[in-house]
Amino acid sequence: MSDVAALKELGIKHKLLKQEIAKVIIGQDEAISHILLSILSGGHSLLIGVPGLAKTLIVHTIAEALGLDFKRIQFTPDLMPSDILGSEILDESNHFKFIKGPIFSHIILADEINRTPPKTQAALLEAMQERTVTIAGNHYKLAKPFFVLATQNPIEQEGTYPLPEAQLDRFMFSINLEYPSFIEEVNVVKSTTNDETPVINALLSAEEISNFQHLIRRIPVADNVIEYAVKLVSKTRPNSKNAPEIVNNYIDWGAGPRASQNLILGAKANAAINGKFSPDIEDVQAIAFPILKHRIVKNYKAEAEGITEKQLIEALF
Repeated sequence: MSDVAALKELGIKHKLLKQEIAKVIIGQDEAISHILLSILSGGHSLLIGVPGLAKTLIVHTIAEALGLDFKRIQFTPDLMPSDILGSEILDESNHFKFIKGPIFSHIILADEINRTPPKTQAALLEAMQERTVTIAGNHYKLAKPFFVLATQNPIEQEGTYPLPEAQLDRFMFSINLEYPSFIEEVNVVKSTTNDETPVINALLSAEEISNFQHLIRRIPVADNVIEYAVKLVSKTRPNSKNAPEIVNNYIDWGAGPRASQNLILGAKANAAINGKFSPDIEDVQAIAFPILKHRIVKNYKAEAEGITEKQLIEALF
């Protein structure tokens, strides 16, 4: 199949995926779109929302629709790295045998990742970046494709361990889940308090998703679009050559080069699902907010004056 035909097929499959997911998830269109974009781009996502917004259900439903293995890890203060990665045990013949942990799956839901200590959070780092796990000096490759979708509750303060910036940077998207509208909430209550269970059909396979990921990387990008993305990221860095006054006044730290890479990958995926054969500046702007918002650190003045990340990022367009 030619790349042009494959891109057209991707657009069709994406529409069907959204319809399939909508059987279970009501609303949250933007969040679902961004999760699918991160999966097609080969990135990880951080889902931020208060309890009861179906964060877990969204990830579970997307995994079913994509035809991928799914494991959920509930992060707690006493969770150890071996609980995630696996451990070696002595079998009946006195030989060490490696028992794989839940990370050996296509989609990992890291539930409430900020409720576990840094040692266990760090256990995810190598897996997220290298797609390998090292146990007792042995390297184990993870399944392909592999995605970590982590959830975080923004209102919890007691007994939480905020993710360090280095680990936040490894998430391609930071996705906010908002409360549903009145009509959406009425429909949620209707659909979840009856005795019907919707059947989710698997529309893709692990191999097809891997092929689509390679296809997206092959999409050509004009130099002016790449330069726009890099310039946009450089504007977030205070006291740099491109930084506007609003950044110098309200931001302590800006985004790094990984943000520029993710902007282009995300723009390619956004173009592909919208039937375009090459991304333009509008595609970069469409995914700039969820890619940049967790990579900039506001200063005290911004917090005191109620300046949001969205205001800061949109001022850079």
